[in-house]
Amino acid sequence: MITRRSMLKGVAAVAGAACSRGLLARPADISDEPPKGYRLVWQDEFNADGRPNPANWTYEHGFVRNEEFQWYQPENASCAGGKLIIESRREKKLNPHYRQGSSDWRRKRPAADYTSASLITRGIHSWKYGYFTMRGRIDTRPGIWPAWWTLGVSRRWPACGEIDIMEYYASHVNANVAWEKADGSASWATVFKPIADFHDPNWSDRFHLWAMEWTREFIHLYLDGALLNSVDLRRTRDARSNGFNPFHQPLYMILNQAIGGQRGGNPEHTQFPSRFEVDYVRAYQRPE
Repeated sequence: MITRRSMLKGVAAVAGAACSRGLLARPADISDEPPKGYRLVWQDEFNADGRPNPANWTYEHGFVRNEEFQWYQPENASCAGGKLIIESRREKKLNPHYRQGSSDWRRKRPAADYTSASLITRGIHSWKYGYFTMRGRIDTRPGIWPAWWTLGVSRRWPACGEIDIMEYYASHVNANVAWEKADGSASWATVFKPIADFHDPNWSDRFHLWAMEWTREFIHLYLDGALLNSVDLRRTRDARSNGFNPFHQPLYMILNQAIGGQRGGNPEHTQFPSRFEVDYVRAYQRPE
């Protein structure tokens, strides 16, 4: 989930070589098995109907980031039919933190016009290195901004480090890694992949497999078995803190669907509700 940034158009060239391998394989042809040597250490298959498992997830609340339009609330997340459903709705939600005349975007809005959910493992589960998979179906209509991403457990953003394993907005699937530069801003290694490149008019109706392999040496981000982005972790040392590397610490996961905001686009003509559906999320690690 891209946070608090200003980015020039055309940055997709950063890892364009990873995207030039041709069309991605169809999901039915993709194995969700991890590379050799990894074992399953955590999973959520979302098989119990009702609210998501509180042993795995907590929630973000209210207006959170990027001047997005939605109000995050737990009520918009549920499990049914073996899937997690994050449902975004066009509905009015009064802002209890509203302050007339405030300069803070979270407080100056009397209400939100949309609601959605953001599930997070912070304070419950975190991982240091491993292979991570998520099978999901995303809504690619205007104004919809789903993501599966991670943040480091220590330090503020961007020093904590961010990995966007799956992010979609403005007709592009994104695979991003961010860390802090010497001036305190974010340094990004990012790929924007137009969904038109898949040459599949039914792409958005299908489930797809996103994966990350993260080791001491690199981060590889995949979609349906094809490498989208690869980052050498020798690049990601924090120039402000004696070489601190945010990707040598545990990270926690976030699953969310934002609406509008700095990058999400205009949802005005999009029909709601909108669903981000997740079949499963799994984490694998190598034995120490």
